[in-house]
Amino acid sequence: MYAIVDIETTGGYAANHRITEIAIYLHDGGRITDEYHTLINPGRNIPYYITGLTGITTEMVLDAPTFEEVAEDIFNLLDGKVFVAHNAHFDYSFLKREFELSGINWTSKKLCTVRLSRKIIPGLRSYSLGTLSESLGIVITNRHRAGGDASATAKIFDLLLRRDQDSHILKALKKNSGETILPPNLAREEFDKLPAKPGVYYFLNNRGKVIYVGKAINIKKRIAGHFTGDAKEWGRSKIRNEIHHVRYELTGNELIALILESQEIRRLWPKYNMAQKYKVEEWGIYNYEDRNGYQRFSVNMVSKGTQPLIRFSTKGDAWNFLWDRVRNFDLCPKLCGLQITPGLCFHYQTGECKGACMCIETVKKYNKRAVKAIESFRPKGESVAIIGRGRNLEEQSLVLVENGCYRGFGFCDKAVSISTFESAVNFVRRGVETPTVQNLINSYLTNPRDAEVVVF
Repeated sequence: MYAIVDIETTGGYAANHRITEIAIYLHDGGRITDEYHTLINPGRNIPYYITGLTGITTEMVLDAPTFEEVAEDIFNLLDGKVFVAHNAHFDYSFLKREFELSGINWTSKKLCTVRLSRKIIPGLRSYSLGTLSESLGIVITNRHRAGGDASATAKIFDLLLRRDQDSHILKALKKNSGETILPPNLAREEFDKLPAKPGVYYFLNNRGKVIYVGKAINIKKRIAGHFTGDAKEWGRSKIRNEIHHVRYELTGNELIALILESQEIRRLWPKYNMAQKYKVEEWGIYNYEDRNGYQRFSVNMVSKGTQPLIRFSTKGDAWNFLWDRVRNFDLCPKLCGLQITPGLCFHYQTGECKGACMCIETVKKYNKRAVKAIESFRPKGESVAIIGRGRNLEEQSLVLVENGCYRGFGFCDKAVSISTFESAVNFVRRGVETPTVQNLINSYLTNPRDAEVVVF
């Protein structure tokens, strides 16, 4: 038995929105056997733009039952049935959430009529419910209402059952098929070809335009993660419907993936990459002189108009860098903002601090070491190569810094010896230095992970 469902909601994602209407048609594989329809009181006002789309107003649902009040009836209709919907993930995620809020555990096998239609009736110009129905000669009465859309979906599903000569429906129902997890317009075959390797991936719409750029240590796993759960951090269900294709570029390791992702976002400005468009979190090390004349350091988030001595992409990297300078230049952790206990710092008790935190060591002696530490933050003229894993076993990667500025990244054979700047520069493609890229490089120079740093 199949339960063909359509819902209307107060918004686009299940975590923060509620159902306002539901319609269910039960289908035994041959015909419709039963139907159910009701408005639902979501317990909140319905946004005007939703009313403009569906015609459902707040006043219309005031006397309607809450989902909790009809949850048992809906559960009994759906229990043991195969869940069918047009863009099934959307409807399923809302119902799953509503059942959870009502204290009911519900799971079901799912079928998406968008994905099934692409396989069983290929070559149509669009697989949206309206266009698909028109292509198949199905008239939708009461469009964008649960009853009308569910009725059209039921007619489409009935037609798919009769045309499914290659058993696509049966294949989609097999355990771990993953069909209903993927966006409705993304071919399963395209997803299956994705590599489980580090790189940058691009989501493309139906016109081939990039709408999202991401990076991953494991491209396939990361992309699959986007399509499970609510994925509310990157556009909710809206982006799912726009994804038609995925392409990727292997990078061999995380550092190059991070650099390439940042540069591609700034080159393409995809509509769903909101974070790097507007604000990139940066942490910096600042210095100042206290009232006793001692040079002090602090780690703080970089704000507009401030000039830190050095920038990092995470607070942890900035702290690790400063602890390294404390050890190398015999600085006081308390004056570096790394310990906040009253009185003498812990390092004085172990003999590692000379007592500047209690004015035991003179200002002149302490500040001399502090100035040398500042000079070491970014030595002038330093050129380095960060050598890491390549895109295959025979290859290595390199990120090149010339005179303290990012030069670019590239790949070469593992047998190639990178011992001079001249030997390295031939293998890199020139890139653009941005605060984000410099932060990433600073973080890796502080903690190279599995990479090798060659100083020229």
